[in-house]
Amino acid sequence: MTDVPRDWIDDDIILYDGVCVLCSTWIRFVAKRDDTKRFRFTPIESEYGSAMASALNIDAHDPDTNAVVIDGVALYRSDAAIAVLSTLPYWGWVKVLKITPRAFRDTVYTCIARNRYQWFGRHDVCDIGDASLSDRILLTYKPS
Repeated sequence: MTDVPRDWIDDDIILYDGVCVLCSTWIRFVAKRDDTKRFRFTPIESEYGSAMASALNIDAHDPDTNAVVIDGVALYRSDAAIAVLSTLPYWGWVKVLKITPRAFRDTVYTCIARNRYQWFGRHDVCDIGDASLSDRILLTYKPS
């Protein structure tokens, strides 16, 4: 976990790899179930996503994690996935996964992250979703 400067990054932003099929599927999964439209999304390939990745010390050219900022705190890997899922209707039960040691959860996460293109595929261009997501995708970085 990392504290994020509150005057820079918005809350409830999920950073994802827009060319990764698994990652863009994850974003659609969350968006479909996020009835309150709490979360917004930014592909790491975008101006906003690249700036966010830099602030969170994620290599934008070789990302090994997604990230989410909730209440000014950046969460990575399995912590990010659990935090996001646990806010969705009917998915609160995933909090129980936190009893599993983070080292184990993140080892599994990292294995999937390293092999995601081989196992799930890769888009030719950054996937920013369809029109239903247009108001929730952040592409341009505008510092306050």
